[in-house]
Amino acid sequence: MMEVDQIAETHGDLLLDFVKKTLVHGMIQDKPPAINIESFPEELTQPGATFVTVEQEGRLRGCIGSLRAHRPLVEDLARNAFRAGFEDPRFQPLKSEEMGRINWSVSILSKPKQILFRDETDLLSRLKPRVDGLIISDMGQRATFLPQVWEQLPDPSVFLAHLKRKAGLAQDHWSPGFTALRYRVAKIG
Repeated sequence: MMEVDQIAETHGDLLLDFVKKTLVHGMIQDKPPAINIESFPEELTQPGATFVTVEQEGRLRGCIGSLRAHRPLVEDLARNAFRAGFEDPRFQPLKSEEMGRINWSVSILSKPKQILFRDETDLLSRLKPRVDGLIISDMGQRATFLPQVWEQLPDPSVFLAHLKRKAGLAQDHWSPGFTALRYRVAKIG
């Protein structure tokens, strides 16, 4: 399997065009398109994890993704593109008149890796701002921020506090069962 950066570099335009086709198809058919896996390059038919972000005039309009590679990358991309456009519970489904005013990007995720740490201070010291995507979990709650979120929350302690809140935990929450995984992304678009 190609590394995520290689996939983005080699197939970025194809993947962005595929997201556009998926969004247009969703507006017309109200479902993701059927996919002929054999029509895609082999590396795009291997398991992959993706996020699709839709923005309108610089503001988030939808963002849905997968944290682990559990289906072919193009299938994951089609499903997440459709969900970002039409099923993100934070937003109304896209309408056809919005198509000329939206932009989209694709993030291809590397495999998440466990971060070993002693306490919150140690975890914060191990984070790489603007590089790490972070998945946290504790007490049955889980959330992630893509590395792009560092642009709005560049301070690691603020980044982690907001991520805890996203997970439904208190910003100052800590317990011995707290876990964290990091991943990298190749962003296209």
